[in-house]
Amino acid sequence: MCEFFTFENEVWFRLSNGSSDRLTETHTDIISSALAKIERFYPKAYLALCKEYERCKPNLSFFRFRVVSRFCKCNFGNIDNIPDIDNFGRFNFEFVPCPLRGECRWEHVICQPEFDHRISDAEMRVLRLWYHGKRKEDIAEELYLSVHTVNNHIRNAFMRLGIHEKAEFVKYAETNNLFR
Repeated sequence: MCEFFTFENEVWFRLSNGSSDRLTETHTDIISSALAKIERFYPKAYLALCKEYERCKPNLSFFRFRVVSRFCKCNFGNIDNIPDIDNFGRFNFEFVPCPLRGECRWEHVICQPEFDHRISDAEMRVLRLWYHGKRKEDIAEELYLSVHTVNNHIRNAFMRLGIHEKAEFVKYAETNNLFR
């Protein structure tokens, strides 16, 4: 678990053991872990950040630090009791006040990025209806599927997302704006 926050325009982090430090390029474990998650789940943000900091790329450790630092500044500004990266490796975004809100070219790209859930279209149709409270039997009837297929779509999506029950899925969907 890791909690990021901004203090005097610098990114800091607090680990689950309570220790805090300013994020620097020497924190390779934290940077590598965050960067892998950004690249996997927020590919549009990752590509935009790579383009934004491409001049730094010859110094790879500084480049990676800049990418993660900017992502954190845009999405994890406040210190609170909700870890920004939880035990399952999921991001918990915060609303970060920004003077460019509404006119920044990176809004909904780097800031409040779109989550790449890697769920198939068929699974999304099932999950959307289930999220909104429909019973599996009603979903099957509405989408002309068997209940067995509905259960398979839910199970397969849960496996890819690393979740195990509906309550966890609802939280996940809300956190990642899955159905906005």
